[in-house]
Amino acid sequence: MHQLLTLGRSRIAVLLSFACAATASFVALPAAAAFPDKPIKIVVPFAPGGGTDLVARTMGITMGQELGQPVIIDNKPGAGTIIGTDAVAKSAPDGYTMVMATVAHVVNPSIQSKLPYNYEKAFAPVMLVGVSPNVLVVRAESPLKSVKDLIDAAKANPGKLSFASQGAGTSAHLAGELFKNLTKTNITHIPYRGAGPAITDVLGGQVDVMFATASAVGSFIESGKLRALAVTTATRSPTPNLAKIPTIAESGVPGYAADSWYGLYVPAGTPADVIARLNAAAKKAVQTDSFKKRVEGEGLVINGGSPQDFDKYAKGEEARWRKVVKENNITTD
Repeated sequence: MHQLLTLGRSRIAVLLSFACAATASFVALPAAAAFPDKPIKIVVPFAPGGGTDLVARTMGITMGQELGQPVIIDNKPGAGTIIGTDAVAKSAPDGYTMVMATVAHVVNPSIQSKLPYNYEKAFAPVMLVGVSPNVLVVRAESPLKSVKDLIDAAKANPGKLSFASQGAGTSAHLAGELFKNLTKTNITHIPYRGAGPAITDVLGGQVDVMFATASAVGSFIESGKLRALAVTTATRSPTPNLAKIPTIAESGVPGYAADSWYGLYVPAGTPADVIARLNAAAKKAVQTDSFKKRVEGEGLVINGGSPQDFDKYAKGEEARWRKVVKENNITTD
């Protein structure tokens, strides 16, 4: 009996020691770090210097202050935004990597036969930053003074005029292809790895025109280095520096309408509370006076809604452009 009692006490002692050790281990575990606890990266799928880069960098400053961590801009240009977008699709779904997407994000599935990621399943929306017109621009010394001049010159010299874009499938590319289709002209598309190098060649006369984002060319129009012939939206821009510029539709191309937008995505599977934190920081960033001063004067109409709002908008854009691409035989060639 005494032996059994001793054995029982020994087993209890062992069990208690295990319990104490387990408790000590549990207490020793560090609490889960609050998001974010390291720098956050926004991938810009274009070269530096364009509208997307400008929007991301301007937002990143305030977002970093709000989140308490630096927001780093990582330019990954190429393949009509696919290289940078794919890098984000393959990133960890932890909120530390975002992509500043444009209309190319929803158009690529329609004009690319194969993508390295599943467009519908690879991303989660964070926020629609805003929508802006594209602006049909030429260098200041260009003999083209109007949309009619461009149409007449293109018809007189089929294939000899050229238009630049920041990449295949981007808003500038689509705006140009739609223009060609509706005016029945042949203007050669010259794709670049971002708006910066594309604008440089327009300024240098290597390319004749560009249907550029307003945020990318606003300062060049204001300085007189580029001449704006028309805006691509269905109605004139409400912003003061673009309000006097006619639309392409009212300039002799009825039914023409094409705009651009910017929005943040994270990889699918990112926790909802992390997305909410990023959304709140992005909302605050776009409402700052510094951001408004930098982009609203260049045509960007700020949105700043919920992830759900952005998801609905993007799906509508994907459906609209899929129809336009099919009807106008737009390709990446």
